[in-house]
Amino acid sequence: MEIKEERSSEEARQFFPSSQLDSVGEPQFTSIQRIANEPKLEFSLACKDLVAAGRDRKLSAFVQVSVAHPAEPVVTRHSSTEIVEGTKDPLFLTGVTFPPEYPIYEETKIKLTVYDVKDKSQDTVRTSVLPDHKEPRADVGRSFLGCATFRVGDLVKSKEQQLTLTLRTSDGGKTVGTIEVNLMKMGELDEGETDHITADTQDQKCALVRECTATEGIGGKDNLPSLNAVLRNPVCKLYRFPTADNKWMRIREQMAETTLSFHVPKELINLHIMEDMRRNQELKDLGELAPHWDNMRRSVIAHCDQMLSMYQDTLAELGKHTGSSFKSSCSKGEKTLEFIPVNLHLQRMHVHSPRLKDALYDVITVGAPAAHFQGFKNGGLRKLLSKFEAERRNTGYQCIYYSPENTAKAKEVLSNISHLQPLISSHADLLLSSASQRSPDSLKNSLKMLSEKTELFVHTFKDQLVRSALLALYTARPGCVLKKAAVPRGSAEEGADAQHQDHPSQMKRQDSIPHHSEYDEEEWDRVWANVAKSLNCLIAMVDRLLEKDNTSMKEGENEPPAEDGKVLHTGGDWHEQLYPLVITLKDCMAEVVTRARQSMAFVLLQELACGLPQCLMLTLRRDIVFSQALAGLVCGFVIKLHTGLHDQGFLQQLHTVGLLVQYEGLLSTYSEEAGMLEDMAVGISDLQKVMFKVIEAKSEDFLPIITGRREHYVIEVQLPAKMFELLPQEIKEGKLLHTYPVLFNVGINEQQTLAERFGDTTLQENINQENLELLKEYYKLFTEKMPPDCLPHFQEQNDLKGLLESLHQNIQAKKRKNVEIMWLAATICRKLNGVRFTCCKSAKDRTSMAVTLEQCSILRDEHQLHKDFFIRALDCMRRTQACHNSKNNTPRLLAVTSELTATGTALFFLLKGSPLIQVEFKTIERSTTIYNLCGSMASSAVCEECPTSVSLLWASVGRR
Repeated sequence: MEIKEERSSEEARQFFPSSQLDSVGEPQFTSIQRIANEPKLEFSLACKDLVAAGRDRKLSAFVQVSVAHPAEPVVTRHSSTEIVEGTKDPLFLTGVTFPPEYPIYEETKIKLTVYDVKDKSQDTVRTSVLPDHKEPRADVGRSFLGCATFRVGDLVKSKEQQLTLTLRTSDGGKTVGTIEVNLMKMGELDEGETDHITADTQDQKCALVRECTATEGIGGKDNLPSLNAVLRNPVCKLYRFPTADNKWMRIREQMAETTLSFHVPKELINLHIMEDMRRNQELKDLGELAPHWDNMRRSVIAHCDQMLSMYQDTLAELGKHTGSSFKSSCSKGEKTLEFIPVNLHLQRMHVHSPRLKDALYDVITVGAPAAHFQGFKNGGLRKLLSKFEAERRNTGYQCIYYSPENTAKAKEVLSNISHLQPLISSHADLLLSSASQRSPDSLKNSLKMLSEKTELFVHTFKDQLVRSALLALYTARPGCVLKKAAVPRGSAEEGADAQHQDHPSQMKRQDSIPHHSEYDEEEWDRVWANVAKSLNCLIAMVDRLLEKDNTSMKEGENEPPAEDGKVLHTGGDWHEQLYPLVITLKDCMAEVVTRARQSMAFVLLQELACGLPQCLMLTLRRDIVFSQALAGLVCGFVIKLHTGLHDQGFLQQLHTVGLLVQYEGLLSTYSEEAGMLEDMAVGISDLQKVMFKVIEAKSEDFLPIITGRREHYVIEVQLPAKMFELLPQEIKEGKLLHTYPVLFNVGINEQQTLAERFGDTTLQENINQENLELLKEYYKLFTEKMPPDCLPHFQEQNDLKGLLESLHQNIQAKKRKNVEIMWLAATICRKLNGVRFTCCKSAKDRTSMAVTLEQCSILRDEHQLHKDFFIRALDCMRRTQACHNSKNNTPRLLAVTSELTATGTALFFLLKGSPLIQVEFKTIERSTTIYNLCGSMASSAVCEECPTSVSLLWASVGRR
C-alpha cells in the first residue's frame, strides 16, 4: 500500500475549525503550562491488536509522528519511533518530545501513522537522514497500516493522562488496531496509578509497570541563564526502558552545540596577537646590535610579522562567521576554521529510575584536536617537536642554543615583569596616599601588599638565566671586547661553548651594560639587589614613623590637652619622608626591568632564529591544536561546575585537588590518524598549564574570559550572584583551580588492524603508559587531601586502587584492541568526579558507537536496565542520533549501513553517483571491536583469507 503524502493543506485545514479566531481575525491559542526550559510535551506510544495486510509474515511496526500547527495549513513530520519486529502489540521504547521553544498549544493536533516495515535495513537507510519537511517515497519497503489523530489539549487535560485511539485506514473505514498515548513527566510522581503492559518482542516477554517516584531537582533553575549562554540548539530524545524488577525508568538524552566552539578560539587568537606584538616590540627594543645579530633580528621580525598578519586575518574571518555554532567534519580541512574544534557537543543523559535518585551523565564529544589543514605527511606535533629540538641542538654558529626549559623561563620572566611592575607602582602610590592621610592602619596594609609584590619581583630575577643572558647580550653589542672569554653558562649548553670557540669573531661583537665600559658580571647582582635594599629602607622608615606616632599618642594621654597638637606632629610629614624612598624603589625597579626585559628578549631571539621558519610553523600548529583542545576543556569545566554546584564534596575537591579530565581516544596508529594522535597527545598535555578562576558575573554576558599567554592561561568562568554564593570561600576569593588532563587511546577500526599486523603501536603504548602515571599522581593527591567519604560511588569490591591496578595490568599486557583500558579509565574518571571526553577523527561514527554503548552499560550497571532489553535500548539510542547528525556532516553521503550476517555479508549503501555496492566475505573468523563487549553488532571485521579490513558503519551512528 502506498504512503499517503502528509503535506496536504486541505487535510490540515480539516484539523482546525474556522471559528478559532478573535474579533480581528487573529488566531488565539492556549499555551501548555510547563516548567521553564523543560520540554513542553512528552509522551510514549504503544499499539495493540495491529492487523497485518497479509498473513505470510509477522508485523514489524513503527509510528511516525506528524504535527498540524494551528497557525499553518500544513502537516509536518516531527519524529518517529524505533521499529519493533515480530509482534502485533508493539511497545515503543522511544518516546516523543517537544523542546521548550517548540510552538505547540492545546489546539495543536498530532497525527500518529503506523507503518509495517518489510525491509528494515532499506527503510532505515533511506529515511533516517531525510529532512523534517520531506516524506519518504512509497517504495522504501514499508506499507501503511493505519493512523489516528488527537488534540494536545485532550491529552494534557485527561484525568488519567492517557488516550487510547483507534487506528483506521486512510479512508477512515477499517479498524486496524489501537494506539495508546501516555503523557510522560520526568521526575513527577504518578500517584498510585500503574499501567501493566506486556512486551512480546521476538520471544522476549516482560510485564512492565509504569511507575515513578518523586525526586529532587538535579541542578536547580537558577543556573539556566548562564548554562544557556554556552549551549545552543539542543536535540532531545526520550526513552522508557524496563528495569530488572519490571518497572519503567525514563531517560532523556540531550545533545547540544556550544558557543564556546568559536568563542574560545577567537579569544585565544586575540591573545596570541597581543603577545606576538609585544614580543616583536621587545625585539625592536633590544637596541643596537652587531651586524650579524642585527640581520638576524630583522629576519626574525619579518617572519613574525607575517605570522602576525595570518593570525589577524584568521580572527577577521572568524568574526564574519554566522550560522551554526559548531564545525562539522566536512569542514575540518578549511584553513579559516582550523582553530575551531570539530563537532564539539555535550552529550547528556538524564536518568529517572523508580527507586533511585535522578542522575546526570555527561560526555563531551569532539573530534581529535589536530591540524587537519596542515596535514600529517611528516607526522604530528609529538614527532615534529622532537625532531625540531634535535636539529636545533646542532645549530651552527649563527645563534646560541637555549633549552626549551630556559626559553619557557624567559617567557615567564617577561610575563612576571609585565604583571608585577604596574602592581608594585600602584601599591607604592597607595602607600604615599596613606601617608598623606596619616592613617596607620592603611599605611600598614599598603606596605604589606607592596612588600609581597616586591619580594616576588626580586625572586623572579634570582635565576642564573638572567645573568647568563645579559652576558650573551653584551657580547652581541658592537664596539666592546671582553678581556677574558666568558661564555653564558646555565642557559647556553656545551654546544654554545664550541660555537664561541670556533668563531672568536663573535666574542668581539659585544656591547657594554653599562655602555662604553668593561662588563662586570657581578653588576647585575648589585642592580637587582638594590630593589630589595630600597624596599628594606622603605619598611624601616614606615616602622620608624609608626613607632613615633605610637609614642606621641602615649605621651599625649599624659600631657595636658593644650600640648596635644604639638605631640601629634613630632614625626613630621609622613608623605614628605616616604616620597624619596618610593622614588628610589621605582627607579631601581625600572633599571632592573630594562636590563631583564632586554636579556630575555635576546633569549627568545635565539629560539626563533635557530629554527626559522620551522619554529614559527610549529608554534602555529601547536596554537591550532591547543585552541581546539582548550575549547573542549572550557566547555567540560563549565558544564561540570554547573552540575556540581550543590555537591559540597565536589567543590571541596575542585579547589583542594583539582579537576580530573579524561580523554578517551579511538584513533588508530596507522597512516594519517597516527599524526592526529600525535597532535592530540601534545594538545591535551598542554592543557596541564591551564587554570580556572570562578568570578561573579557583573552583566548578563556569562561567557568565559581568557587571560594570560602561551603556556600560562587563566580561564575566568562567570556565574550569576545566586550561584556564586553557593561556592566555598576559597573559590569565591579567587583561588586558581587546576586541571589534570589524561589521555588513553585504543584504536578500534580497520586501520588499527593494519597497524597491529604490519605497522607499529608503540605510540599508543607510550601515550597510555605516560598518562597512567599522571592518573596515579592525581589519585595520590586525592587520597592525601580529601576525606574518604567524598567518593559518592565508592564500592568496596571495586575500589579505585583495584581499578588503577587493573588499568596498569591491561596497559602492560599490550593486547590488541584492548577496549578494557577505555572502560577502566572511564570508570575511574566517573568515580573521581572527573569530566569525560570521547574523541575519534571527526566525533561521528566511532564516537557515537562508544558513547551509546557507555550509556546503555551505565543503565545496566547503575540503574538495573532489564538484561533482555539491553540490545533494544542500544539500538534505540543509536538510531535516534542518526538523522540530525548525518545531515550536517555528510552532505553527499545519504547513508552508510551494514549488517554482519551469519554468512559474513557486509552491505554498503552509498550515494556517490554509483549504484548499490555489495561486498561479501565468505569467511570471517574474527570480529574485534569495542562493541562486541555487549554482544551487539560489530563495527569492523577482518577477513582471514586476505589482509583487508573493512569498516562497517551503521546508519544509526551518524553524527555531526
